[in-house]
Amino acid sequence: MNTYTIDLSLHPTTFDLWHVCLAGTAALLALILIVVLVSVLLGMRRCKSAAPAVVAVAPQPEIKIVEKIVEVEKIVQAPAPEPVVLKEATPDAALQLLSLLQKEARFIDFIKEDVSAFSDAEIGAAARVVHQGCSKAVSEHFTLAPVSNDLEGNRVTLNKGFDAASFRLTGNIVGEAPFTGTLVHKGWQVTDLRLPKLTEGHNAKIVAPAEVEL
Repeated sequence: MNTYTIDLSLHPTTFDLWHVCLAGTAALLALILIVVLVSVLLGMRRCKSAAPAVVAVAPQPEIKIVEKIVEVEKIVQAPAPEPVVLKEATPDAALQLLSLLQKEARFIDFIKEDVSAFSDAEIGAAARVVHQGCSKAVSEHFTLAPVSNDLEGNRVTLNKGFDAASFRLTGNIVGEAPFTGTLVHKGWQVTDLRLPKLTEGHNAKIVAPAEVEL
């Protein structure tokens, strides 16, 4: 039986197909390794260049939010004033009063007379008669009282809510009550009324019937 001894220190002097394949594989692996190393180096450089620069940011001033409360005045529309109801005055009472003044004082005769032809003394004498008759008619059928109990010429104060029908303001009226002024006239008000009753069918428009002497 033959024995073969292999000397590993010997270098081959000829290349066969096996050696060619082995050399090509080694060269290909070396090329792949080089490509991988180059790719890693390039990637590291790109990461460094793409890394964001650290920029020092100045501290922003603290912003304080102040809530401004705006009070909005609520405008409430004032209620519409109530319609004024006008009472229709019956003329009978006025006609009856006019009839009483004519009866007691000849009032209509006096005011309808042309007094330009009379002297002042004659007019004064007639006015005295008219005054007496009117005073009698008013006293018999009306009770009168002053609106204000203060003396005329005194200073008076009208507070807010005073009765505008009882007090009439004159002069320089500025602002709102209270008002302080001088009492010029105390006013009058009727506290009692005593007019005679009219019969059915009475014509109140005849304040003075025509007189026929027989």
